[in-house]
Amino acid sequence: MIGAYTAGAIGAILAAVLMDLVIVRTRLLRTRLFWASYAIVVFFQLIVNGILTGLGIVQYDPDVILGIRLAYAPIEDLGFGFGLVTLTLVAWTRLGRTAAAGRNKKETA
Repeated sequence: MIGAYTAGAIGAILAAVLMDLVIVRTRLLRTRLFWASYAIVVFFQLIVNGILTGLGIVQYDPDVILGIRLAYAPIEDLGFGFGLVTLTLVAWTRLGRTAAAGRNKKETA
């Protein structure tokens, strides 16, 4: 049985993918730019997670995680990070497109 933190991380990933590809349809996950940007985010996330968990500032209950760690932090942290970054970029992209469409309507009116 998976722990609560693991279930939350899986939920964050699924929510981000569904929001991008199905609900909002920004299709960011299909672009090279997203994955190049995300690689940079993951690099720094691993550094920060490694420091916080390696020094014991943040600790995790072993009963709620899988136990797989990367740079001292549970692998689930990458899932939460993916969800957070992806959902933020989807919203940002959508709001930008909406604003641009509004500006274009004003120009043609």
